[in-house]
Amino acid sequence: MSKEHIYETNLVWTGNLGDGTKTYKGYSRAHEISIEGKPKIAGSSDPHFNGDASRYNPEEMLVAALSACHMLYYLHLCADAGIVVTDYQDDAAGKMIETADDGGHFTEVVIRPRVIISKESDANLANEIHHKAHEFCFIANSVNFPVLTEAQILIEKSSAAD
Repeated sequence: MSKEHIYETNLVWTGNLGDGTKTYKGYSRAHEISIEGKPKIAGSSDPHFNGDASRYNPEEMLVAALSACHMLYYLHLCADAGIVVTDYQDDAAGKMIETADDGGHFTEVVIRPRVIISKESDANLANEIHHKAHEFCFIANSVNFPVLTEAQILIEKSSAAD
């Protein structure tokens, strides 16, 4: 039996500069995304599409969602397997192409987790768990382009007391 989850958000366009969308360059792409009980996210479009570079754009948020989803599953699976993760960072990147019809789509996202594990942990198993985390990630399972993982596993350095 599968469980269903509903995620509700609110989006408000805040970019009417007085004339609405009378002209393509005559309005701001500014908007706010809110979820009850959480801080608002200041959004815009990518600067290539007349957006504000100081605000998050949907493309960045998609890449971040893939990165975060993988990390959360990875940490869960490591905890279950007895792998002690002491640090996790990811420099993810997504590639999007524009099409001739003014549309576009992502062609891939590459996540690059840099994971530090305790000396007692099994580095081979820690690396294998990335594959399992990828298989379980809800977001990666929902997109129609490849999500690639280029993981790096490092062993925590000995402390001065060792």
